[in-house]
Amino acid sequence: MKRHFLTALALTVASIAISPTAKATEFEPNMTQQSRYEVLDRGGSKAIEDIQTARLEHLDNQTKAVEDIQAARLEHLNNQSKAIEDIQAARLEALDSRSKGNVHTLRLEHLDNQSKAIEDIQAARLEHLDNQTKAVEDIQATRLEHLNNQSKAIEDIQSARLEHLDNQTKAVEDIQVTRLDGLDSRSKAAVQ
Repeated sequence: MKRHFLTALALTVASIAISPTAKATEFEPNMTQQSRYEVLDRGGSKAIEDIQTARLEHLDNQTKAVEDIQAARLEHLNNQSKAIEDIQAARLEALDSRSKGNVHTLRLEHLDNQSKAIEDIQAARLEHLDNQTKAVEDIQATRLEHLNNQSKAIEDIQSARLEHLDNQTKAVEDIQVTRLDGLDSRSKAAVQ
């Protein structure tokens, strides 16, 4: 400890003896602090933005895939409905041409029941697709919220680091000022 103090004292005396060097020493912490800010701003922000961009792109790809699947399912359901309607139309036409009266009425009632059952099935399928879509949207919302929380945490960490660096720089400047004051007073005392 004593050796460190004497070394620091000798260094301070040398700094006072050579005034341009002493002035350069006073500005060095500011330049160091500024370069630290630049490194943190460039490295940290770009990494965070890259991570967030990759995550959002992944979520967008998942959303697009789900939408494509849903569109394919709806198209398949529409094709099935159209085929069923075509079959029903053909059956009705055949029934009309073959018979009239009660037989025709019974068959139409049967077809109506089948149509109603098919519509119920389609409604259930559409409801299932809607539930799947809602679940995917909920998952995406949760993921985005998680990403936002992570970004906020990273920003808080960077803020704390910058504050810590500011405090360190201020402490170094205070120590230098104290040392210079002490050397000035000793130099004045030695001169007198």
